[in-house]
Amino acid sequence: MNRQRILVAALAATALVIIAVLVAWPHFSGRRTLTGYVEGEPLYLAVPVAGTVTAMHVARGDAVAAGAELFTVDPQQSQAAAGQAAAELAAAQAQAADARKGQRPAELSVLAANIAAAEARARDADKTFQRMTALTAAGVQSKQALDDARANAQSAEAQLAAVRRQRDAATLGQRADLVRAADARVQQAAAALTAARARLSDIAPRAPEAGRVEDVFFQQGEWAPPNQPILSLLPEGRIYLKFFVPERSLAAYRVGRIVRFSCDGCAGGLSAKISYVSPRPEFTPPVIYSRQSRDQLVYEVRARPSARLNPGQPVDVEPLSP
Repeated sequence: MNRQRILVAALAATALVIIAVLVAWPHFSGRRTLTGYVEGEPLYLAVPVAGTVTAMHVARGDAVAAGAELFTVDPQQSQAAAGQAAAELAAAQAQAADARKGQRPAELSVLAANIAAAEARARDADKTFQRMTALTAAGVQSKQALDDARANAQSAEAQLAAVRRQRDAATLGQRADLVRAADARVQQAAAALTAARARLSDIAPRAPEAGRVEDVFFQQGEWAPPNQPILSLLPEGRIYLKFFVPERSLAAYRVGRIVRFSCDGCAGGLSAKISYVSPRPEFTPPVIYSRQSRDQLVYEVRARPSARLNPGQPVDVEPLSP
């Protein structure tokens, strides 16, 4: 009987020693749990123009897929601007096409008549110049009259050459300067239409990534100023763990390494991939969910979790070995 009591007492003492060692082991081994919390980087969606929120397709806390409709601001002004830009582009394109056609038959007939008249004036001016030359040589006309006749003949020839050049350009169907100017107007109008359509899409943004609506700042029917966030969206890929590592253990934490962590009410076996290690030390932040004392000089580390978590949620991270 005494032997049994001694054996039971020995086993109980051994169990107590084992429990004490397990409890005290983290303090002696230096592998303290790194406590941190979950943070998120929301996207604040706004529009570049002021207007009334005509439609709100989501509510606070909704999960949305990438490309989902979020809200719409009064589209009338942007639609009018897009319509005007489209009309200006059509007009510029019509002018460019017209410039490439060259002169029309009626215009060519007018040019032919102008050429015939210019040729007649040139012949008359040349005959007058020849006559004045003979009369001046005979002493009947003065040298001034001869100079005037020569100037008239030269002017008539210049006018005839100009009309012929105009006819040649019309025959070829090319008016280079007009075509270049028309093409430039087309490019300008196309750029204005692209900008107007971009503004039209800006007033009805879609979710750039899958995530959760964190907050809605303006409801349907409210007037929103330009560039003022209308709602905030927290994408799933912008949620991360944030914890702090003592300086003596920093070498073990590198971008790409996997850390294991746990949190209250979460499933077991959670892990996260380190995405950022601060290059600068800092003092322990004033708000930290810590169960044990910490080193005063620590480095911030961020890791992307494999599970969906809520910002502000405290976590316990298992330390890594070098």
